[in-house]
Amino acid sequence: MKITDLLNKDVMIMSLKATTKEGAIDEMIASLEEHGKINDPVLFKEQIMKREAQSSTGIGDGIAMPHAKTKAVNTPTVVFAKSEAGLDYESLDGAPAHLFFMIAATDGANETHLETLAALSRLLVHPDFVNSLKNAQTPDEVVQLFDAEQAKSEQVEAEPEKPAEAKATDEPLVIAVTACPTGIAHTYMAEDALKAKAKEMGVQIKVETNGSEGIKHRLTSEDIERASGVIVAADKKVEMARFDGKHVLETPVSDGIRKPEELINRALKQEAPVYHADPNGEQTEAEGEKVSVGSKIYKDLMNGISHMLPFVVGGGILMAISFLMSNFIQKSYFQYAFDDFWGRNWAFLFLIPILAGFIASSIADRPGLMPGMVGGLMALNSGAGFLGGLAAGFLAGYVVVGLKRLFRGLPRSLDGLKPILLYPVFGLLISGALMYFIVNPIFKVINSFLTTQLEGLGTANAAILGLVLGGMMAIDMGGPFNKAAYTFAIGVFTSTGDGAFMAAVMAGGMVPPLAIALATTFFKNKFTEQERQSGITNYVLGLAFITEGAIPFAAADPLRVITSSVIGSAIAGALTQIWAVNVPAPHGGIFVSFLANKPLMFLAAILIGMVISGLIYGLWKKPRENA
Repeated sequence: MKITDLLNKDVMIMSLKATTKEGAIDEMIASLEEHGKINDPVLFKEQIMKREAQSSTGIGDGIAMPHAKTKAVNTPTVVFAKSEAGLDYESLDGAPAHLFFMIAATDGANETHLETLAALSRLLVHPDFVNSLKNAQTPDEVVQLFDAEQAKSEQVEAEPEKPAEAKATDEPLVIAVTACPTGIAHTYMAEDALKAKAKEMGVQIKVETNGSEGIKHRLTSEDIERASGVIVAADKKVEMARFDGKHVLETPVSDGIRKPEELINRALKQEAPVYHADPNGEQTEAEGEKVSVGSKIYKDLMNGISHMLPFVVGGGILMAISFLMSNFIQKSYFQYAFDDFWGRNWAFLFLIPILAGFIASSIADRPGLMPGMVGGLMALNSGAGFLGGLAAGFLAGYVVVGLKRLFRGLPRSLDGLKPILLYPVFGLLISGALMYFIVNPIFKVINSFLTTQLEGLGTANAAILGLVLGGMMAIDMGGPFNKAAYTFAIGVFTSTGDGAFMAAVMAGGMVPPLAIALATTFFKNKFTEQERQSGITNYVLGLAFITEGAIPFAAADPLRVITSSVIGSAIAGALTQIWAVNVPAPHGGIFVSFLANKPLMFLAAILIGMVISGLIYGLWKKPRENA
């Protein structure tokens, strides 16, 4: 397939009118929609902005490649667009972007399409070709340039080359892996940039790509053994254990495009840290790699919470329904069934053990799971509660990490005994003893004290706490602040059965998407057609307590969106406490509002927060250009 079969003349925009990043994205999406290439512009834009939130697709040198792979695409297509003046696309080099390639790939894009998109990406690392595109004036010129460049590239690829094994083994070899989250553009651009620079430097290189078309040019054990250094230019997880004992330079995929010479030189000089894989095949950090303590704790905590949430949501909602049904079913078989099966809430018995187990497994991999879960169960049964479970997870994880280091000097012949005997026995023995004699007694007192204090909060203090929790839900819309507030509410809920703070965080989390939806409805002249359609989607997401629906708007206009959202969410959270609203379900939004003790007051708090945030955002936002 020719590149120009995807990069067709009909959807090209030879002179972009937009002067902003989001305006350019909207203009290209409009072209796709106009020519029937996409069926859901709202969903497509959400996926484009989600990718932008990970890292800008403005790769530098005046090029931007926004891309998404989604069911919203009817036909794989690339929109070529050009801005003579250039615009600020938040590019990695800080320079204006002039050339745009919006890649729209279908959810089930076939191998031919993916290979063609990869070929397109590779061509854009050649400066002469890029300059020619900048000077092109018509779609026909663009097509001719691509046809000529693709023919030249295919001719070069067809030339026979000695395999790496046949070259002199005393020449230095650098190996690399490139990968980006979608595996469409950056993966292959980084590959070609590294290979081109290595050829210019006279350095042997082999690059493995982890893209949408699968793993290509897979590195062999001989390649790894020979390599002087390893470059992993990736924004997603790749297979790392095979690089045990090698100098591994881990970097974003964008560096592979922009800094290939620097990366190759560092790999040759072995300036990167030595990577050590766990002998049982589990991945570990590279020696000397610096990871902030806060980031590590957050990652481990989120691993526990993400595995715990299905138990919280499923068990919590069914428990709330059981309470509701018990009011209508008196002295019958069904009443006993509800009380025993859901009212006793078997799912909640797993919350703290699951939380602790998966925190520990995040720290120490699989060997940490069992002692972590047992420690969590001990915390649950001793009254140490949710906080004791958190402590159990981190304690068990680091106990196992300590055991791994302690047993590192054992003969390799005993490696097989470590995961099935040494880690389970000593991990449980040490972490269980510490939990029983030290951690549980301390956290039982702390948990009891906090429970007493929370139960004794006056209205004013409860309102302040509700205000803080509600505001935190909107600060980063699914990030650390949001998860910290939600985790706190779950902890109180599981320890006391009181859903007051669940009401605060749920209301606070529903306000941002609802406020954006409201603003796009009543301030239409300030939003594009795609934004207005996305606003309609945010009504549904907000009602379902999915705060992340606001992220595309926050990414494009963080100051106005986040500030207005925090104000409205904080007010909504405070009102739930002033009105003593209690929601005995940890998720569900408006769909579980009927389970609240005061459903109308709960909905009123959300409505007030939504209106305040929506008005602030709508009045504050600047009118769009050419409105």
